[in-house]
Amino acid sequence: MSLYKTIIRPLLFKVDPEKVHYFVFDTLKFLSKIPGVSALTQAIYKIEDPRLIRELFGISFKNPVGLAAGFDKNAVLFNQLADFGFGFVEIGTVTPKGQEGNTKKRLFRLKADKALINRMGFNNLGVKEIVENLKQNEGKIIIGGNIGKNTGIPENQYTQDYCHVFEELHPYVDYFVLNVSCPNVSSHAKLEDKDYLLELVAAVQKINNSKEEQRPILLKIAPDLNTTQLDEIIDLVAETKLDGVIASNTSVNREGLKASKQQLAAIGNGGLSGQPIKDRSTAVIKYLAEKSNKAFPIIGVGGIHSAADALEKIAVGADLVQVYTGFIYEGPALVKKINKAILKNT
Repeated sequence: MSLYKTIIRPLLFKVDPEKVHYFVFDTLKFLSKIPGVSALTQAIYKIEDPRLIRELFGISFKNPVGLAAGFDKNAVLFNQLADFGFGFVEIGTVTPKGQEGNTKKRLFRLKADKALINRMGFNNLGVKEIVENLKQNEGKIIIGGNIGKNTGIPENQYTQDYCHVFEELHPYVDYFVLNVSCPNVSSHAKLEDKDYLLELVAAVQKINNSKEEQRPILLKIAPDLNTTQLDEIIDLVAETKLDGVIASNTSVNREGLKASKQQLAAIGNGGLSGQPIKDRSTAVIKYLAEKSNKAFPIIGVGGIHSAADALEKIAVGADLVQVYTGFIYEGPALVKKINKAILKNT
């Protein structure tokens, strides 16, 4: 049992999860300023091996293990997170204007399930401030920009919001993710409608094509889509020539949880992440890869709490993987364990 699981995690888990999140950020920021700490962290957690390099949509990833969006929403910690051995970090979700998100309390642990439920609601500082943070990029890691719309805007302004963030972030990120599948934002259904997605993708691609250097554009989808909806995603990618898909976002499904009905009722709405969505996410990856004949790259995310979980997603068709809830429950050593397992299976 690691130091993280025996001492650090039990202490952190005694405190409200959102407060702990900011405490950890402040602590890592402070420690990173101490001479030698960055080098020590890299020595403990980082693996560099040419066999881990992945070339995808014109980007060279040092390794295939990334940090999913939602952790470093405001791009304040990506330089420090690079020291923990990630191959890439996805910031966001970023919206045009800063917004508080949903009312607190909005982040909950389901300890028995090794899961989280969140209804954060795209809380972030807004694209202008996030761009200022990205200007501090030390060039240590690939950065993805996960983008969305502001809450409460009229439907006819959705595309305008995505395009605004796309334009502003373009010089500062290596790839983009259109977040159209978060269950914690208004008009979630419209964002997953194929006709609307065709409009949205065309609009951001028009901006992308006007640039001297284009950025890859990926779509993040829900784990709760049925096969008909997944077929639509495959058709959409083929039709629009999107660069790839991230499978998957959080889930609204509550089946098979160890948490009691009373506990879940007290928590209320939100997106479920962590171990309970592992198999659902893997099934979506497998379906997309097989049905499309591996026509596009897939980033696999959802319920990765061990090296075996990551290898399973890679085996069914994921080219890269991302962790989030597993990183919180299992600790920073998870990234190294996954990369070591990938090398062992190379």
